[in-house]
Formats: sequence, structure tokens, C-alpha cells
Amino acid sequence: MKQYEAVIQALEELGGYATLGELYAAALKIPDVKWGTKTPCASIRRIVQKHEEFFKIRPGLWALKKYKDKLPQPLRAAVQTSRQSEEVRRFDHTYYQGLLIQMGNWKNYITYVPAQDKNRRFLEKQTLGSMAKKTDMPCFTYPAIVNRVKSVDVIWFNNRELPKSVFEVEHSTDIKNSLIKYVELADFRTDMTIVADARRKREFEDVLNSRAFEPIARLVRFWSYQKLFISYEEELALSAFNVSDFS
Repeated sequence: MKQYEAVIQALEELGGYATLGELYAAALKIPDVKWGTKTPCASIRRIVQKHEEFFKIRPGLWALKKYKDKLPQPLRAAVQTSRQSEEVRRFDHTYYQGLLIQMGNWKNYITYVPAQDKNRRFLEKQTLGSMAKKTDMPCFTYPAIVNRVKSVDVIWFNNRELPKSVFEVEHSTDIKNSLIKYVELADFRTDMTIVADARRKREFEDVLNSRAFEPIARLVRFWSYQKLFISYEEELALSAFNVSDFS
């Protein structure tokens, strides 16, 4: 079987669409395929980028063209709707939350998603709550602080259940509200990230430079969706030979 045929078969087995992580795992399990390289994942990535049978839904998310009209409704809306409807915004927000949870799991952190988001479905295949290791916030400090940060979109806790990294996906909401939550963590050694469209970086910088956020001004970074995908790819590469970690 040719390599691109194996990738097509893998995507079909996954319902016609999948993240690169899911696709790597499925394609590498197909028998009678000679990859002829120490980096088969890179070969798979090149195949979906160059062959006309595939198309990109979102960074890191690919589908077969012949399945375009058979995708679940939220994915069809994401493909077909040019305007940012509420359905598309909800899909995008959940998708990027899911990528962040996967990355944290690969890095062996205790991943957390808020209880109010736990039933949201990642690509209509699984809930965020089933992907994350926790939906109840660990009591890592004073209750008042815990209560204020428990709605953060994704948190990676270390093995002592202290917050290592926090992420807010700001698809359309006010960046200021996320930074208010982050101020509560100013005295912790926590990496703080705002994930948003690259066009919102200037807005992020303007808000962060206000005096109210001076305690965290040097602690918060901005990730565009493309930067998130690059980080996702880097972590995926590190996990490339442990296919059980891809799902």
C-alpha cells in the first residue's frame, strides 16, 4: 500500500476527519506500508498538505474532501460559514481548548477544564471532561483565589497540584476579563497565556500595559492560533513514538 493510500484509509477509519495526532496514530498502525524514514509523521503531514484528497478545517485538523458534506454539523459550519456565527465561535473555542488539554496530557501535567465546559464535545468525538484529568479545581491556595480562577479555560497543574500553566482562549470575548483572573496568580510561579487570533495581539498589548495589570505584565504571553499549533506540533513530535498518547 502506498503511503498516501494509508493516510486516506486512516482518515476514513476516523470518520473522515481527525487531528494530526489521531491521524499519525491511525496511519502508523496500518499494515503493509513502507514509510522508509525515521520521521513518518513528517511524511504524513506532507501528504495531507500536498495531496488534493485532503483539506484543512483548522490548524492541526484535516479531513477528506469526499467527506466534506458528511461532517458533523459543527464541523460543516466551521468549513462552510464565512461569518463568525455563535456555532462557529463555540466550535473554535472548544477545539483550541482540546488541543491545550492534549498538550498538557502529553507533558504529564494534571490537566483541568472548568466544570461548565466539561460536556462540550471536542470534534464531536469526546467531551473536554473526558480528555482532562480534572474538572474539579484543586484547592491549591486560599478559597477566594481558587474560586476566582476556577473558570480559566485550561490549567496544567504539576504533580503537587500547583498551577504550572494557565490558558484563556479569547476567540471573541474581552481579554481584560482573562487578565483579571491572572492577577490572582501573580504570586505563583505560573506561566500565563492568552490564546487568540493574531489580529488581537495589539489589543492584548494595550490592555496588558494598563497599570491595573502591572503585577503580571512580564508574566503573560500571547499565542496566536498558529503559535498554538506550532507548539502542538512540537509536543506531538516529542510523543511521536508513543502512539497511545495521541488520542
